[in-house]
Amino acid sequence: MAWISFDIFRTLGFPDTLQLKPGEVFRHRDEISAADWVLFPEYWQVNALTYGLKARIFPSEASYRLGHNKIEMTRAFEMVAPAQTPHTVIRANTAENADAVWEDMLLPFVAKLPKAAQGCGVWLIQQRDDWRAYLARTEVIYVQEYLPIDRDIRIVVVGDEVVSAYWRLQSDQGFYNNIAKGGAADYSPVPQVAIDLALHLARSLDINHAGFDIAMVGNHPYVLEFNRLFGNQAIPGGERAPREAIQRYLLSASQPSDFPSRPRRRAA
Repeated sequence: MAWISFDIFRTLGFPDTLQLKPGEVFRHRDEISAADWVLFPEYWQVNALTYGLKARIFPSEASYRLGHNKIEMTRAFEMVAPAQTPHTVIRANTAENADAVWEDMLLPFVAKLPKAAQGCGVWLIQQRDDWRAYLARTEVIYVQEYLPIDRDIRIVVVGDEVVSAYWRLQSDQGFYNNIAKGGAADYSPVPQVAIDLALHLARSLDINHAGFDIAMVGNHPYVLEFNRLFGNQAIPGGERAPREAIQRYLLSASQPSDFPSRPRRRAA
């Protein structure tokens, strides 16, 4: 079996692919060890697959590690693209830190939970009551400067290929641009600097399957975050486009020398 997938919806129709449920991972050790690729495992499977079975996973391990936690993601962004990362403050949620952050940040500012998606777990802090409500929900303070935008850009990258790039217009409720939160897709041309930033982040951080959210303030791009499991509803062609891009990437990167990953163990 060339490939094994733990997400039938994202790999539907892939040739020579064994579709498994995540809970079946321990019953198929030999097949997984022999597979050229293991596709879309659950986060809890990653250590066992990469370290235990030396499996080559897709998306990449970096896509999982950084995509799982916004704090780790932002720190990585600050390392490779500091000028394109909004001013961010990360502190333990103590009364002293909360007071200091409140005094230091300009209103309004954005507060986030470290693990959330689809626009959930994000607050626009405009007054002290907003701040108290946020603090009651998190163990870690994670805040960013507010960018004066009414839209952002979703750039979908698979491997080294931009599959789709489109604007996301702010929802009627304001603040949120996520399609899942009522934002609307706009297919007007996207600035090349935004695309270049997404590709730079993907290449620098070994991220090979992501929807990057980029904000434009004037002509300057800022990275907000990326989603490892991005939605397909606004991508022209829907699920077909990323599926085809995934297959192109997996087939083009078929030689072990193409990867920085550790040696793999074949089944006896």
